[in-house]
Order: sequence, then structure tokens, then C-alpha cells
Amino acid sequence: MKRTLLLCFFILSGIVLGALIASVASGVPGISWLAFARSISFHPVLDLSVINLDLNCTMGISVAQIITISLAIFLYNRTHI
Repeated sequence: MKRTLLLCFFILSGIVLGALIASVASGVPGISWLAFARSISFHPVLDLSVINLDLNCTMGISVAQIITISLAIFLYNRTHI
């Protein structure tokens, strides 16, 4: 259980740190490629004539986030708890 929570902490830290790096790097000419991002979306629609359910889920991920998530997983594997 501790290992699972630790993995979640490492991955969430990687996501947040990557987003921070991407926002800082977006204005710097040499490292602006770190801020390159793509969005992944899932948009199911249920229309039953009486009820219309529309759910939109979008996730954006940048190059900096991919790097920091990879680094977080590597660091997680190096921990011995």
C-alpha cells in the first residue's frame, strides 16, 4: 500500500513539475520546445430524447511533462521503502 501511494505521489509530482517547467519554458527561445503540448479528449454523448448526457474529458500533456514523469518513475524504482 505504501509503494502504491508513493508511486502516485511521484507521478503527480512529475505532472505538476512538468507543467510548471512547460509554462516557464514557453517564453524562452532556446527551450520553448519543452512547452509543445497535445490534447487528448474523450467526448461520449448519450441522447435518450428525454435526457441528454454530454461528458467531455480533455487531458493536455507537454514534452516537459513526459520527461518529468519518466524521471519520476525512474526515481520511484530507485527508492527502497
